[in-house]
Amino acid sequence: MAQAPNVNIHAAAHVKIANNPKFKELVSKRRAFAWLLSAIMLSIYAGFILLIAYGKAFLGTSLSGGVTTVGFPIGVGVILSAIVLTGIYVRRANTEFDELNRQILEEAR
Repeated sequence: MAQAPNVNIHAAAHVKIANNPKFKELVSKRRAFAWLLSAIMLSIYAGFILLIAYGKAFLGTSLSGGVTTVGFPIGVGVILSAIVLTGIYVRRANTEFDELNRQILEEAR
């Protein structure tokens, strides 16, 4: 059974892309940035868990003599930090990473 001509075209483009120095740059930049943001988020979560484990009295302190404690805004901050870090990744992906990707695809044609 013979292969369709499109398969050879796609295979050639794949090899061209894989050997492109811009592709290697894109992969390394994206990987390093993702690991950095992951480490930041892991640190935030781990810090919050450690605070829960060892700072119960602090987290249980009332903010203004009412029902709301210090732990509530800190917990909200943990959630918001995940949203902010996701936004940072999306912004960089939509600018720098997409531009590199566009250049790579143009060179592969």
